[in-house]
Amino acid sequence: MNQQTASGLRLSHFRAGYPKRQVIRDLSVPELPRGKITVLLGPNGSGKSTLLRAMAGLNASEGELWLDDTNLMALPFAQRAEKVVYLPQSLPAGVHLHVLESIIVAQRASGGMHNAEKQDEVMSLLRQLGIEHLALSYLDQLSGGQKQLVGLAQSLIRQPSLLLLDEPLSALDLNYQFHVMDLVRKETRKRNIITVVVVHDINIALRHGDHVLMLQNGNLIANGAPAEVISPESLSAVYGVRGRIERCSQGVPQVIIDGLVSEPTI
Repeated sequence: MNQQTASGLRLSHFRAGYPKRQVIRDLSVPELPRGKITVLLGPNGSGKSTLLRAMAGLNASEGELWLDDTNLMALPFAQRAEKVVYLPQSLPAGVHLHVLESIIVAQRASGGMHNAEKQDEVMSLLRQLGIEHLALSYLDQLSGGQKQLVGLAQSLIRQPSLLLLDEPLSALDLNYQFHVMDLVRKETRKRNIITVVVVHDINIALRHGDHVLMLQNGNLIANGAPAEVISPESLSAVYGVRGRIERCSQGVPQVIIDGLVSEPTI
């Protein structure tokens, strides 16, 4: 492949983990295109969060990680952070800033001076997330779900090329889960970025994902469109459940679990 004309995100023989334990084993993905949402699926301990952290430069890793014509592995961490934004499962504790202040700090991290126009952009994003009323609230006084929404605002305001979201819906109710994923899809399309998101709800992947990577024990088990990857066979082999795929009244496929194939292990 000619790296000078390539577009999107590609992983080649990518390995990641910790000093005494390799988690991601020789993972290669041909291309994750811009403007699309890729969902990482897999059981607990399959390596989803480790993979995201490694792509962000926060975990030890080897191999190649291409963003368009740039091998991110060759960049110093600060330069990689200009292109890649990682949202962890929870925001750091003990940060005593207003919501508005925290998002302005994130905005400045992406370069440029804060001005009235950029503050309008911040407030517009808060409105879209339904948390404009929290602008002058302190982060350490928010609920878990509210903090997740603020974290998403901090991530989107930085306008990354690659957005990595680790379980951004875990503290949100059903209404907000749909609302947030619709917003993430809209921003991914509008900004032409690459979004990779970890979720545990397979139906979120079927409804909102453009692409799915399914992991098990650090290995890539399946890679493709959600309706191709998520099947009764993969649910049995990877999750140990008996499931079937049916379509809801809107025609969207959804998973229905009928029982266990094997007992869970962690």
